[in-house]
Amino acid sequence: MAVKSLHKFLLVVGFVSLIHAAYSAAQHRTYLRITEQEFNSLPFDIQLQAVISLIVLVYSILQVVGDFREIRAAVDLQAKSWETLGNIPSFYMFNHRGKSLAAQHEENPEASVD
Repeated sequence: MAVKSLHKFLLVVGFVSLIHAAYSAAQHRTYLRITEQEFNSLPFDIQLQAVISLIVLVYSILQVVGDFREIRAAVDLQAKSWETLGNIPSFYMFNHRGKSLAAQHEENPEASVD
């Protein structure tokens, strides 16, 4: 349990550090505008802080979330035959222009196309 709380603490520290890096970058840009200097790039310490913060965030998120489960699509697909794989009910569309054509067809059954 202590390890889990350590990872949660690292998560908070990572977020705070990343927010601090963003604030420092904004402050640096403001300083350059005030002193009328040209912006070339961010200072190395801000870049390093942002990269280390992202690494700590990714690591701590992966540790806090827990174990990943394997995605087993093959298990679900084994129960289906090859013919039913293309049958996807979420792609069915019943509201289309064929309705208006079907209404004309029902009114005049002799006007069918051969």
